Order: sequence, then structure tokens, then C-alpha cells
Amino acid sequence: MKICNIVFMGTPDFAVEALKRIYEDGHNISLVITQPDKQRGRGMAFTPSPVKAYALEKGLRVYQPQSLKDEEAQSIIKAENADYIVVAAYGKILPKAVLEAAKGGCVNIHASLLPRHRGAAPINRAVMEGDTVGGVTVMQMAEGLDTGDMLLVKETPISDTMTAGEYHDLLAKLGADAISEFLSGDGFVPVPQNDAFATYAAKIEKSEAEIDFSEDNTAVYNKIRGLSPYPCAFAFIGGKRYKLISALKGEGNGAFGTVLSATAEGIEIACGKGSVIITSLQLEGKRAMTAAQFLAGNKL
Repeated sequence: MKICNIVFMGTPDFAVEALKRIYEDGHNISLVITQPDKQRGRGMAFTPSPVKAYALEKGLRVYQPQSLKDEEAQSIIKAENADYIVVAAYGKILPKAVLEAAKGGCVNIHASLLPRHRGAAPINRAVMEGDTVGGVTVMQMAEGLDTGDMLLVKETPISDTMTAGEYHDLLAKLGADAISEFLSGDGFVPVPQNDAFATYAAKIEKSEAEIDFSEDNTAVYNKIRGLSPYPCAFAFIGGKRYKLISALKGEGNGAFGTVLSATAEGIEIACGKGSVIITSLQLEGKRAMTAAQFLAGNKL
């Protein structure tokens, strides 16, 4: 198997699977670049990213620049003389100097079948929009937003019960498979994206996470699973805001927003067409609970 000199750029759990596979494949990872530590938790302690934690565990060199526009950061990256810079959910736009800093340029593991779902939230959007097929694309990065040529594509079905969290975990492993195949192989022909079929997966805004029960039950159900486990769809029940963690599609009918039934199996709420059955939910600041646990302490 061919061995490449790699600079890896990534931050969250999604990127760890790819970094782990590149490491286990025996490639030389000369530098791992990740976002600066962030303050998290009640104590607001500085916490390393999942990528940094894995890199330090394996004794890999870690670099956390505040900005990639800085000439010093660009010089450090270029000095690695890497075959490829592999990018997976790094979290910042890369300037041209970084895109050109490796012999083979920057290759990105994007969590969609490009050109569909370019942008920041392809996993959530795919589930929210009811996509039945998804996957990952290894692409040659260019200056546009996820517009570079496609090098390798791997598809997977998306079941109609899959949450965004489950789809995320599936794609993280699929992305690791894809980058392993790309780095170990040769002859991948760049394929330009057809911009006519491009869609954009914009960052999820808090305001759009509120459920609108006037929509049909398919749209409501897809939004709940597409935002689970994070950031979570929400609705007001009895005047209190609850995160809706899981649900089923129901067949009940009534004025939208009306509670049709409330049993241990779930709380059925009418939609513009059909209904959804909330099976687990969470009052802000409290632990998640099943419908049965909710009904034990609350009346509707």
C-alpha cells in the first residue's frame, strides 16, 4: 500500500473516524490541525476537540491556530511538504494559500452526495428533507463553498426511522472508508460538479427548530428526527418548552396542535395532516424522559 505524508485538519467526532483510519493505515501524519480549545460545561473549563484528544493519545503533533489567514500559520502548514491536506469538518474556510500548500492540494470529506447539500449542515438537512439515499464525497477543495471536483463518492440508504445522530455515525465510518480508499489508490479522475443540481444545507438556526404542527405529519416527523439528538426540535406543551427527542408518525386527525391521546407509548399530537406520537422529550434544564415518565408527573 502506498504511504502518504498527511496534514490532517478536523475538529469534531465526525473527523475522528477519518483520522483514526488514516493513522491505522500507516500513513505519516506529520501534523494535526484543529480548532482552539473551547470553554464548555458548568465550570467553563477549556476542553480539547475530539480530534485533538485522539491525536494526543497517539502522540501526533497538534497545531491550533486562531486563524489560517495568518502568514505564520500558512508557512507552518506549507513547511510540512505534505502529499495531501485531508480535511474533515474543520470548521473554517481555508484561504487559497492553504488550499495550495500540499502537493495534491486539500481533499475534503463532505457528508453528502455533492452537489446536493453543500454547506454547513448536510447531515441534518438530508434527514429533515426526507432523503432516502445519502453518502459522502471526497472532493478536491476549491475556493468556493463545497464546489470542488469530486474524487470519490460512497452512497448509503437513509431509512425513514434514522435520526440525524445515527446518520452522522454511519457517515463518519463511511467517510473513513472513502478517504482510506482514496489515499491508498491511484487514478481517481476528478469529476466537476453540476451546479444546476446544487442545493445548500445552511446552518441550523434556533428559530427553525420550533415545530409547526400546521405542517403535515411527514414534515414534522422528519424535522424531529433530523434535529435529534442536536440541536433538537422543540415545542411548547402546557406553556413549557420541551425538546422533542423522538417520535413516530401517527394516523390521528384533529385540529393541528391538539393532543389527541396521551399514553405510556406516546403523546399523540395532531398535525395539518395526520399526527405525530412523541415518545421521548426533555424539559429544558432537566433530563430526557419517556412519554410514560412525563405523564407520571404531568397532566395534559
